[in-house]
Amino acid sequence: MTYVQGFLTPVPLARRDDYIRHATGAVPLFADHGATRLVEAWGDDVPTGKLNDFHGAVQRGDDEAALFSWIEYPDRATYDAANAGLMSDPRMAEMGELPFDGKRMMFGGFAPFLDEGSGRGRYIDGFVLPVAKAKRDAYAALAAKASVVFRDHGVLRYVEAWGDDVPAGTITDFYRAAHAEDGDVIVFSWCEWADKAARDAGMAAIMADDRMHTAPEDMPFDGKRMIYGGFAVIVDEAGA
Repeated sequence: MTYVQGFLTPVPLARRDDYIRHATGAVPLFADHGATRLVEAWGDDVPTGKLNDFHGAVQRGDDEAALFSWIEYPDRATYDAANAGLMSDPRMAEMGELPFDGKRMMFGGFAPFLDEGSGRGRYIDGFVLPVAKAKRDAYAALAAKASVVFRDHGVLRYVEAWGDDVPAGTITDFYRAAHAEDGDVIVFSWCEWADKAARDAGMAAIMADDRMHTAPEDMPFDGKRMIYGGFAVIVDEAGA
């Protein structure tokens, strides 16, 4: 099954075009090391949370946007080989100055346990949340049920992935983003929609669908620590 490297990144609003050029220019490099798809999505409908959110996760400034991004690989072995190979590839040094603050970017490797659909959407709903390891099976069962509802209401692709190679960062990381506690695993998840209009209509229908109703005591994760938002795709390139 596909293996995913996920990213959250703060990018200055004034450097959006620079970022798109930077990301697009990196596609051949990552493709040469086995990546099959690279997606960058710009924060568009990202709510402010009471406890945590995408804004705080990347310590976003007022002049910045939060990005939700990922790179897909055929499997964990290809991902591991790519990480090693990229570090020694001279083209990495030739990419020049980063058009964002790399110290606040977070990244990690995630193993999908649910990947339904095959469409490539232009609008993304992204999620990051903590799940207790003891409740992994219960969460996977809930996600499988939810994926049916989401796809019934227009989602082209629905992905849920367990944190598998998620490093602790100096300033930001996925653990801080999700206020993870001992015994939690990070979930990186997204839904792909055809466009924002399809997403807005679909999410309204999902919220009204009785199949989505789960009693709070039966939820296998702490919803107060889940962060989510809508992101507009700015780069979507096939790799190897």
